[in-house]
Amino acid sequence: MTARILRHIQEEGLRSGDRLPSTRALAERFLVATPTLREALRRLEATGAVEMRHGSGVYVRADLSRLILVNPNRTELAAETLADLLEARELIEPHLAEAATRNASDEQLAVIAAALDRAGHVLDDDAELHVANMDFHRAISRYAGNAVLAQIIDSLVDIYRQEQRAILEMYGDRANDHRAHLDILTAMRERKPVKARRLMAAHLRDVRAVVTGSSAR
Repeated sequence: MTARILRHIQEEGLRSGDRLPSTRALAERFLVATPTLREALRRLEATGAVEMRHGSGVYVRADLSRLILVNPNRTELAAETLADLLEARELIEPHLAEAATRNASDEQLAVIAAALDRAGHVLDDDAELHVANMDFHRAISRYAGNAVLAQIIDSLVDIYRQEQRAILEMYGDRANDHRAHLDILTAMRERKPVKARRLMAAHLRDVRAVVTGSSAR
């Protein structure tokens, strides 16, 4: 059943962030019982291929050509992993912001903006805000022009999903976080790649400073 769902995603050309038909519609399409379909979706969610959002639907999470997938059996990671995760992102994402500013089409920038628009409407809902924020970062990496680095960011977001949620809760200032994202987007729309890089680096550095309790500079 999982293979049939994956084949459907490929045949329909669905990408990360796209929503699948309802579980009922998929069950009817594949001529299986709805519980059978849901169990297959849960197995795919465990590997990071899809995400089941309560009250919203099922969404494609990972590029199916991606080689790095989530280990569904991993245990909780140590708290110090949060700082390591942010450091890793700080090394990669400023470069991706700069590259996406140079390479992304206006239509692709609109996709990035759409993620931020969603975030702006759910600042009081951590679950939805987390998804929108991560979609913003994923989209930047996807349109930077380097498929390997895009896969790395996708993998970091998926593997450390719980840690990313913890970072959001520890950072606390949703409005300031959103403003930082908007500033990055503005630099990208103005086609100022160096500024976009600098703003992304400053944003991630500030988040890491709050999470670790250290100085941002």
